[in-house]
Amino acid sequence: MSRNVATVDLNSDMGEGFGAWKMGDDGAMLDIVTSANIACGFHAGDPSIMTATARAARQKGVAIGAHPSFLDLWGFGRRQIRGDSPAEIEAMIAYQVGALQATAALAGHRVSHVKAHGALSNMACLERELALAIGRGIKAVDPKLLFVVMPGTELEKAGESLGLPMAREIFADRTYGEDGNLTPRKQPGAVIHDAALAARRAVAMVREGAVTSTSGKRLPMAIDTICVHSDTPDAVAMARAVRQALEAAGIAIRPMHLALGLAA
Repeated sequence: MSRNVATVDLNSDMGEGFGAWKMGDDGAMLDIVTSANIACGFHAGDPSIMTATARAARQKGVAIGAHPSFLDLWGFGRRQIRGDSPAEIEAMIAYQVGALQATAALAGHRVSHVKAHGALSNMACLERELALAIGRGIKAVDPKLLFVVMPGTELEKAGESLGLPMAREIFADRTYGEDGNLTPRKQPGAVIHDAALAARRAVAMVREGAVTSTSGKRLPMAIDTICVHSDTPDAVAMARAVRQALEAAGIAIRPMHLALGLAA
């Protein structure tokens, strides 16, 4: 169900380094976004990075969520992995959410949402059983966690059938296909690098309650949160431009649960 959007969350994927390897300027991004999706060790992240990212987010008043993926450090979670049973997927989700809950507690913060990463999310948008397995894994750990989903996908349908609270997400820096799913990253133009263009798109999408496909088709969507990825060279400038444009348009930026009118 759509709502009258005067408030929206701005989120980004963070903590995506591993050991001595770093990715993105999380410190700068935490000054801009209101929610951080923290890698939980399967595609990136380790206990030290998870704890440090949660602590930095707490200090800056940024909400945090788990960003679980397939077990794919080598492919950054962007490779399709087949053969895992629904029970195995549920366990992977519960394991990763629990790991962030523990490191967040160590940092004095609390996990408020879950957003699947990369290939896991892309596949679950189309595959019902995979989407349901993710949802069941979340529900088993904490049924009050917000399930971040793409509107109109199997992820949203799974959240609805399982009775999970949801935050519907759009992407400022990605393009959409005719079916409302993201265009594959390997397709030219799938990732937007122009900060001004991303900002204009974000404002238009929130105002209209819709995204526009690469062919120009208008696709109505409920919008609760906007993602700007942190793993590109221009990520910080893009996130800043998106936030400034939204606020200039009179759209308030708040953490996910507040944007949805939920208690902390």
